[in-house]
Amino acid sequence: MSDTESATTPVLGIDGPRATIRLNRPNHLNRLQPDDLATLLAQFALIDSDLSIRVLVLTGTGRAFSAGFDLGKVAERAASEVESESSGSAFEVVANRLEDLRVPTICRLNGGVYGGSTDLALACDFRIGVDTAEMFMPAARLGLHYYPSGIKRYVTRLGVDNAKRLFLTAQRIDAAEMLRIGYLTQMVAMDRLDREVDALAATLAGNAPNAVAGMKRALNEFARQALDEQAADARARASMRGDEIKEGIAAYKEKRAARF
Repeated sequence: MSDTESATTPVLGIDGPRATIRLNRPNHLNRLQPDDLATLLAQFALIDSDLSIRVLVLTGTGRAFSAGFDLGKVAERAASEVESESSGSAFEVVANRLEDLRVPTICRLNGGVYGGSTDLALACDFRIGVDTAEMFMPAARLGLHYYPSGIKRYVTRLGVDNAKRLFLTAQRIDAAEMLRIGYLTQMVAMDRLDREVDALAATLAGNAPNAVAGMKRALNEFARQALDEQAADARARASMRGDEIKEGIAAYKEKRAARF
């Protein structure tokens, strides 16, 4: 099978309440193309519109999660005089859209993560990675000023000192360091990766979806220092009168799993 035949745009699978998106250009370390970005946006829209989906797992095919956006397309962007044609801008839209998804998200880091894809992983709510993973952000080596919302995500998720180290030095770090600075929420051996991802996905999918979606939104807004207090308060008040809390309390009293 040729490289072209084995490579496709991201593949979406749905199994009950769980959706899985798999980046699928393994012969090029899942380096993202413009078509991949368009596909991801369409898949995100589908996930947000299907209320039966409760959790998303984002992962890659092969030995890496993703090598980021195709550098040739970055060069094309530099030559483009039309901002709407900018592949870089499209990448930023995808990362921000991923962060704002209704459902909780898990990045299953099956290997290395590089360049812009480090921000895709950060846009997920949880990152479970193998102990052989590594990462680096090469923007400074390439003469690229990274897009501001991506820098902000690094700062709010990892702290300004870690963000400065990763952006300004472009140093490669290993999985243990990724865990130490908070880039990974969990580090596991390869033979435990699916077990841990499955367990977390099941936990997230089993919780009350409206409460989860509302609190995820508030948490992200707090991190950005942009909380819509009125909307968050309205959601909190509505939850006290909703069906989810009735089922949650009933399940607690009856010592059974809630059925949301």
